[in-house]
Amino acid sequence: MSTTTATASAQISTPAATGHILAAAGRVLIAAIFILSGIGKIAAPAATIGYIASAGLPFAPAALIAAALIEVGGGLALIAGFRTRIVALVLAGFSVATALAFHAHFADQNQFIHFLKNLAMAGGLLQVAAFGSGRIGLDRR
Repeated sequence: MSTTTATASAQISTPAATGHILAAAGRVLIAAIFILSGIGKIAAPAATIGYIASAGLPFAPAALIAAALIEVGGGLALIAGFRTRIVALVLAGFSVATALAFHAHFADQNQFIHFLKNLAMAGGLLQVAAFGSGRIGLDRR
């Protein structure tokens, strides 16, 4: 193989390898907020139930269980690259739903920032849903 061919081959393979590492790192980073939030809900169920009820949502105890399962289970699945596209879609939908239910008070700048954060997370998760886990993850087994 010539030096030019070897150099061209290295240039082609390096970005692809880097892309898979970046995809895995991105999944870990976006999953962190869900896992930590879910653990927080589990650690303080009464406070979470009160917060859910204060937003006017029915069945607050059931909503707590569902939210904790989605956040912790979905976050761990996202990190593992397990059913990545489906999990990313569920977490994206969850992010939009929680933005609308809990952060749609646009007169409050903090709530507006949280609303936009949730939409940004949903956007990132839609990218994961569109392009999958990359080569690093259980989906590739």
